Amino acid sequence: MSEDALIAALMEIERHVGHGGWDQPARLFALVPTAELLAAEPALADQLARPQEQPSDALSSIEQDGFNAGTDVVDALAGIGWPSGVFGCAVAMERLFVPPEVEDDLPEDQAEAETFVAHHPQRQDVRVVVGVTREGAQYGVARLKTRPEELLAAPDLVPGLSEVLSHTLTA
Repeated sequence: MSEDALIAALMEIERHVGHGGWDQPARLFALVPTAELLAAEPALADQLARPQEQPSDALSSIEQDGFNAGTDVVDALAGIGWPSGVFGCAVAMERLFVPPEVEDDLPEDQAEAETFVAHHPQRQDVRVVVGVTREGAQYGVARLKTRPEELLAAPDLVPGLSEVLSHTLTA
């Protein structure tokens, strides 16, 4: 499976989640090879845009409707394990952050720090979609609320989250 297949799947997830606007809870997705999914469920071909034009290594995402991360996505992911038929997984989530020059002003107390960031005039809202595969590939895409036309992307966009996701595939 190519890194391009993972990137394409993450971009599709970001578009899908983005249609719902901002202020959404974290969402979890299984990633499966599209060819295997269509072989197991041929009726799903009607739901794909031009399935015959899909690359042979294309990945399809399947949202996990029962996922409820609450306030701690890392803890929620720690209790998840995937069956062997799942090739990879991805999580979409929103976070607030402040510029590096403001980080020294963050209070030590977690609750106070969250309030500080949430009300800071330089706060940025970001939606990240991070995915990993059993083969060890990892990638992330992100969109800032203030720059909706730009999609940021990198293999190590959120390395800590990629690591947590990778553990779900070995559990």
